[in-house]
Amino acid sequence: MQSRVKKWPFWLSSFCHRNRYNNLHASLIFPNAVTVIRTVFIPFFLLGWVSFGGPAAHIGYFRRKFVEQEKWLDDEAYGRLVALSQFLPGPGSSQVGFALGYRRAGVPGAMAAFLGFTLPSFILLYLLATLSVDALDSPLVEAVIHGLKLLAVVVVADAVLGMSRSFCKSALHWSLAAFSAALLLVLPGLTTQLLVLGFAALIAAWRTPVEAMAVPAAKARVQWLPLLLFAGAVALALMPASGWLHQIYADFFQAGALVFGGGHVVLPLLQETTGGLISPDRFLTGYAAAQAVPGPMFTLATFLGADLAPQAPLLGATVATLALFLPGMLLVLVLYHGWEALAARPRVAAAAAGINAAVVGLLLSALYQPVFVSAVLSAADMAMVVVGFYLLRGRQLPILWLIVAMLGMSLGYWALR
Repeated sequence: MQSRVKKWPFWLSSFCHRNRYNNLHASLIFPNAVTVIRTVFIPFFLLGWVSFGGPAAHIGYFRRKFVEQEKWLDDEAYGRLVALSQFLPGPGSSQVGFALGYRRAGVPGAMAAFLGFTLPSFILLYLLATLSVDALDSPLVEAVIHGLKLLAVVVVADAVLGMSRSFCKSALHWSLAAFSAALLLVLPGLTTQLLVLGFAALIAAWRTPVEAMAVPAAKARVQWLPLLLFAGAVALALMPASGWLHQIYADFFQAGALVFGGGHVVLPLLQETTGGLISPDRFLTGYAAAQAVPGPMFTLATFLGADLAPQAPLLGATVATLALFLPGMLLVLVLYHGWEALAARPRVAAAAAGINAAVVGLLLSALYQPVFVSAVLSAADMAMVVVGFYLLRGRQLPILWLIVAMLGMSLGYWALR
């Protein structure tokens, strides 16, 4: 007798996105934990230890690992994820990683990607906050960090080159990329970034013939479960504080919901949020530490949360970190399927292609500031970048061996000075 397969409710099936590594319907919603850890958590965890350079570098690392090496998706789909992250509050690169995990293994994959990528910087900043570790002043550690910053220059340059080939296939797209890069270099900032992305979307939608974007249109559906979770999280944050833990959650959640543009933009919001509870010197110490460690700068919340809860620093750090990331992550779940469906419509697809071209310009401007200017301080540094770029593009050196090579050059130069 033929066995009957129980169908899952529509809202649950659509919320838990299909993945490619398991064909059993139930495992699409509750994937095998070992598979999720092996295919999602471990790659993101390893990247979390070496991802220096800020959001632009993170996007480059993700593209190199999951587009070129793992073949999880193509450049066009990856560009749509990057474009979505530019218009949502919260840490843009972490949202891209979260969406990659979601695309690969549903909600468990999204959580594994977020935890894997965030955990290294969480651990380092928690130790710096609670143990008063002053190891970052060591010349040897500085040489290691400098080598990883040079690696970030190589990875971002590779991402700009690769994404330009995928996203700039017409004179219009090249023009949008060049205009975006030039404007952002002259007038850096969140407002300019949003205006550039919006302008690129409008121009591309207006100038691209609909016939050139003839793709089937899909019906966009609202994801009600994550929307309800987001509404509940907002309501909890707006309620009068019932204790120190609730106060930390409310303050950091509101900061995460209001900030666009990455870690540097969240600084004034968090400084205002902590008020007189943390001294300016202590706050700047945490900010400097967040810049020095790999991973997302939003883990500055880890340092601040530990300081705000001396009676339970680990709990304070965990709640502050999760609260700051939570708005952006929930909004990714709310909008992911709707954005994918909307981006399939001809005019929207044309606008998305324009946004992708502008993202190339955004990455190019970020390659110069802050990635290049903070890492390349001498002719020797530039020589190491040239060698690293050759090893990556010319010799197709795996990223792990490239890390070893860049660290070896940096430590060798430090030893010879």
